[in-house]
Amino acid sequence: MRTPAPTSSAVLGAPSGSRLLGALKKRLAMLLPSGRTTVIGVPFLFLTVFFAVPFVLVFKISFADLRLSIPPYSDLVSVKDGVVHFALQLGHYAFLLQDDLYIATYISSLKMAAISTFFCLLIGYPVAYYIARSEPARRNLLMMGVMLPFWTSFLIRVYAWIGILKDDGLLNHALMAVGLIHSPLRLYHTDIGVYIGMVYSYLPFMVMPLYAHLVKMDLTLLEAAYDLGAKPWTAFTRITLPLSKNGIIAGSLLVFIPAVGEYVIPELLGGADTLMIGRVMWAEFFNDMDWPMASAVTVAMVLLLLVPMAVFQYYQVKELEGAK
Repeated sequence: MRTPAPTSSAVLGAPSGSRLLGALKKRLAMLLPSGRTTVIGVPFLFLTVFFAVPFVLVFKISFADLRLSIPPYSDLVSVKDGVVHFALQLGHYAFLLQDDLYIATYISSLKMAAISTFFCLLIGYPVAYYIARSEPARRNLLMMGVMLPFWTSFLIRVYAWIGILKDDGLLNHALMAVGLIHSPLRLYHTDIGVYIGMVYSYLPFMVMPLYAHLVKMDLTLLEAAYDLGAKPWTAFTRITLPLSKNGIIAGSLLVFIPAVGEYVIPELLGGADTLMIGRVMWAEFFNDMDWPMASAVTVAMVLLLLVPMAVFQYYQVKELEGAK
């Protein structure tokens, strides 16, 4: 018995089905984002939701008036009797420029952040250099040691320094035991304690970008310098240091920017006279409930930090142009 020949509809069914499937795939490709769009869009969305939007809200509040209500500030735009009223208060920014306490606080924050960044660089560069020049099998272990503090809570790490720095703490006991001092050093509730806490907390942020640049450096450049009679210090200052310049700038920014607005370390390790802008913002927001003034302090600090970020961007663009 012969098998009946396929009908014309059966013959045409397969191609039409494949065409339908192809059209469906094209439609889905148009609706769904591509890989490049996803890679760029997800970080952009994150920054928009968690940075841009909150900053715009804080910027708006900085132009409002203080009001005993919930929320504790006035509306910038209101409608009364069919008339739109705008109420922009610029007095908070004027007060920041005129008040000596706020100016001294900004200067103190910049100074403490700069000194902490300097000591992080002073300690972090040799550490990163040693790890980059170690055997490949040891590098991961050494870098794990650098990142190990991140496995514990930041607050717990700062609290641990209280037990080390206070008058009857571990450090004073050790120094008196070996006879270096006869009475306890006053480190707790001082600026020195704040510097120690900040250098310890932000040191990994300096080591990691420095290591990333030093480990990629072409060592044949140093060998050529030694063959030409260069001393180790000359080779370091003329080759290694310039090639790690971007790592120094990146690490310095990663330390300096968060250190300027630091609140936890000065609050726990510093004294009552330790002036830092993070403590002022906390007091304005939660103690005085003066949200407009606190927002103005925040906006001024962010604008102040745009200067080092612009410097870093300038060097980055210059480096890319030089590479071309």
